[in-house]
Amino acid sequence: MKYVLIFLSLSACQFSSKNETPAVESRVSTMLESPADTIVPAKFDTEKHLVRLSKSDAEWKRSLSEMEYYVLREEGTERAFTGDLLKNHETGTYTCRGCGLPLFASDTKFNSGTGWPSFWKSINPDFVAEVKDSSFGMMRTEVECARCGGHLGHVFDDGPKPTGLRYCINSVSLDFVKE
Repeated sequence: MKYVLIFLSLSACQFSSKNETPAVESRVSTMLESPADTIVPAKFDTEKHLVRLSKSDAEWKRSLSEMEYYVLREEGTERAFTGDLLKNHETGTYTCRGCGLPLFASDTKFNSGTGWPSFWKSINPDFVAEVKDSSFGMMRTEVECARCGGHLGHVFDDGPKPTGLRYCINSVSLDFVKE
């Protein structure tokens, strides 16, 4: 049922013909104060681009815990096998802890043995931005929430079929909404 609601919300937003960008940005900012266990639907501008969220550093520090801030805003990594969502096997949706954007469905989660929640596909490729990461002398692909820019983790090409991808995500960057 939630997937139907998400799909209908996305469809309605995509096909809206009036220019609502300022109003949408205001509503998104207001909606982001909602509890962490809710999905905040994506909003699109008239050119069908995801409306991005902009908060000051001080606002992020007020709304996130120290560890959430470290991972989401400073591109940190939680220790392997410590995340509270690693062993979650319930049905539902994984959302961005920073803004509530739906990112991954539980039916795409798998046990990669790496110590972080892993997914083989995002809910919508436009919701997860890929950024080249050459830190620590390695070439990797970082993944960020496309709406708030929060660091989620990395994506690798050693995942299962059908995509062959492994989105290796920090638990602390996610919330889980049960179906």
